[in-house]
Amino acid sequence: MTDIAKNTICLWYEREAEEAARFYADIFPDSFVKAVHHAPGDYPAGQQGDVLTVEFSLMGILCLGMNGGPGMQPNESFSFQVATQDQEETDRYWHAIVSHGGQESECGWCKDKWGISWQITPVALTKAYTSSDRQAAQRAFNAMMTMKKIDIAAIEAAFRG
Repeated sequence: MTDIAKNTICLWYEREAEEAARFYADIFPDSFVKAVHHAPGDYPAGQQGDVLTVEFSLMGILCLGMNGGPGMQPNESFSFQVATQDQEETDRYWHAIVSHGGQESECGWCKDKWGISWQITPVALTKAYTSSDRQAAQRAFNAMMTMKKIDIAAIEAAFRG
């Protein structure tokens, strides 16, 4: 680790930090695994030589995956929000996460197989619910509240009334 960032998101995994980082790098643009670091000695969650941390970039955000053992579980209070441009991109990311051991949630949220939460959020949805036309925004918002994966055409139809 030669260049140490001032601020990095650290994600706790039981033992799958490298697998997760490589999965994210395969799915999302501007993502890559920078370095894999092995433990110099035994530690509570592993042994000398095990993968301890993985430096990676996730859509331009510096992250560190740490194999810390089963002591901590991620929850929805932290999520990655991915702004998508169209239905094809929304579907691609959603299905990549859900179909590889993840699970669907509500309103564009899903979890990957490691329990990390993702918001796959079309730009059209954000524009709709933040519109100055508050009645149209409410219609779009109400439509979103009935969805798992966001359906852009349904959001736009609800917005139009």
